[in-house]
Amino acid sequence: MKLWDETIDSYRAEARAMLDHLPFGDGDGAVEEIEDPVARVQAQRQFMIDFEPEPSAMAVEATIPGPAGEIPVRLFVPDEPKAMFLHIHGGGWMMGRPQANDPGNEHLATHHGLAVLSVDYRLAPEHPYPAGPDDCEAAAAWMLEHGPERWGIDKMLIGGESAGGHLAAVTMLRVRDRLGAIDRVLGANLVFGCYDLRGTPSTFGNGGQPDALNPKVMQMLLEGFIPNMSEAERRDPDVSPLFADLSGLPPCLVSVGTIDHLADDSLFFAVRMAAAESPVELAVYPDSPHGFMFLPTEMTKAHDARLDAWIASLLP
Repeated sequence: MKLWDETIDSYRAEARAMLDHLPFGDGDGAVEEIEDPVARVQAQRQFMIDFEPEPSAMAVEATIPGPAGEIPVRLFVPDEPKAMFLHIHGGGWMMGRPQANDPGNEHLATHHGLAVLSVDYRLAPEHPYPAGPDDCEAAAAWMLEHGPERWGIDKMLIGGESAGGHLAAVTMLRVRDRLGAIDRVLGANLVFGCYDLRGTPSTFGNGGQPDALNPKVMQMLLEGFIPNMSEAERRDPDVSPLFADLSGLPPCLVSVGTIDHLADDSLFFAVRMAAAESPVELAVYPDSPHGFMFLPTEMTKAHDARLDAWIASLLP
């Protein structure tokens, strides 16, 4: 089975060359030396903020009701929205902000006519599971309730990257199982997410390839998000969506690079969706690490083009 075409294959050399010039790890040396876990995460958050793109002039900051108070959100609304898009940012459940995805969310609004809400969910370790998923579910419920009156649309997409991919999958399942509104979800864009929080084979080793993740980083992130969870508790479908009933779901685009430590999560999730007869497309990018879509390469352009075509195919 060939997982990519000759055009994608021709981009491998450039993707591989890019790896030699990128600093991989869990932050700078000063951050790594901080012993207190909460203080270290707070420093890592600032480290990520320093590398955020310029804020979009289109973005509007607002709040919506949540299970523990008001949830900050970032809105991108075109003049005549065709559908809604709930975006969930990455950052290992412990870092990241909606602002980091301003360029992509502005593109969704201007190129596809989507009313985008990027949710600033509560972060671990201060707010471990289920705080983040609960906030994302609340955002989905708010959009489903208020989208028709505010924007004249009642259908939505869900998507996210890395931890945001995990939370997008969990939110999609909650929309089906708790909100009973899966018929209003057009699709889910799941980008190099973590779907088995026990750890898949690639989580523990990807052949020594350079990657933004490694087993040490993954262990630190999981300890913050799901502290002291047993093996059985990690198999709960609300924690590890790979264990969920994946039937009756909307179309999903599952994307990952071959040297990502979370590569197996995407491979397993897509195959289980297909076996459950839910529509799914698996997009695999050779010689590409975790977070590859943020690199200035032809591989990234190929990913963006496929995502644009997939979204366009779902819109009315």
